[in-house]
Amino acid sequence: MAMTLRLDEEQERALTLLAESHGVSKHEAIVRAITEAAARSVRGDRVRALSQDGRERYASLLDRLAQ
Repeated sequence: MAMTLRLDEEQERALTLLAESHGVSKHEAIVRAITEAAARSVRGDRVRALSQDGRERYASLLDRLAQ
């Protein structure tokens, strides 16, 4: 899918630096940034869910350990 991305000057400079630092095109830098951000978000959601499950499952044990 084609898409137009509008950046201000500061964002353009940041994108240029990101692309140059990774040795890729600006397009590739954007694609990688989106993919990495999505992966971090999904991982964070999964970790939060597992943590909540663990706290609920082991609530009594955690209470005893806290004493």
